[in-house]
Order: sequence, then C-alpha cells, then structure tokens
Amino acid sequence: MALHLIKLCVGCDSIGELETWIRARLKDRKKRGLSREHLHRTRMVPKRADELLDGGSLYWVIRGEVMCRQRLIDIRPFVDKEGVGRCHLVLEPKLTLVEPRPRRAFQGWRYLEAKDCPRDLVRAAPGSKNMPEALRRELRELGLL
Repeated sequence: MALHLIKLCVGCDSIGELETWIRARLKDRKKRGLSREHLHRTRMVPKRADELLDGGSLYWVIRGEVMCRQRLIDIRPFVDKEGVGRCHLVLEPKLTLVEPRPRRAFQGWRYLEAKDCPRDLVRAAPGSKNMPEALRRELRELGLL
C-alpha cells in the first residue's frame, strides 16, 4: 500500500493559482534549457522514500483544506550552495482534485497513510470536477458536496 505526503501550499489561494505556478515553473525550466520536470524543494529528505515512490502522491492543503494531489515520480536528495542537505520531490505536473477535507496548519510535510487520504473528486462527487472551485467550496461548506 502506497504512502503519501501532505504539505501546505503556502502562497496559493486556489487550485488555479497552483496550476499557474506549475506552468510558469515548467516554462522557466524549458527557457533555461533544463528538463521539463516539476520539482518541489524541501528541507528534509523522506526516510520512507521507497514506500512513497510505490504509487504515492503529495497532497496539497490550500486555504485550510486538502484540495488536490500530485503523483510523486522521484525523490532526489542534494546539497545546496550553502552546504545544507535538501531534497527535490519530482512531481507529475498534473493536479488531481480530491474530496476537500479540512486540515489545520503545520510546518513542513507529513506522511499520510493511504487509509487517511481523501478520495479523488471524480470518485467522491462525479461531475463536480467541472464546477468552479469557489462553487465547490461553497457547496462543501453547506454540506451539499
């Protein structure tokens, strides 16, 4: 059974903003002649990398709710210019919407067991993927989604 990560999406207020940020990063990497990989840098290297790479994803918390996920492709430890150990999480650039779930703030990332993951939105509420994000959030707050 796959293991996952969960992390706050600091600085993004919506899934649309995160998608725009990902596209901009990929465009910048292409312009600089780098591989078209979506990399997310973290301070700590996950010790359970093998479990994460066995079908795991990074779940993003946006505005206090788990909203989407990106599939983990690779985990690459490295040392930055200051000699500090860091890690690149290589992520699939495509976001998969998930059933919104409240989550309080925390620092860094946390492991997320498969049994605790929200379902993909297409399975939890078929057809809601095509709704605007604000409408999905409002329907959820009303208990209708």
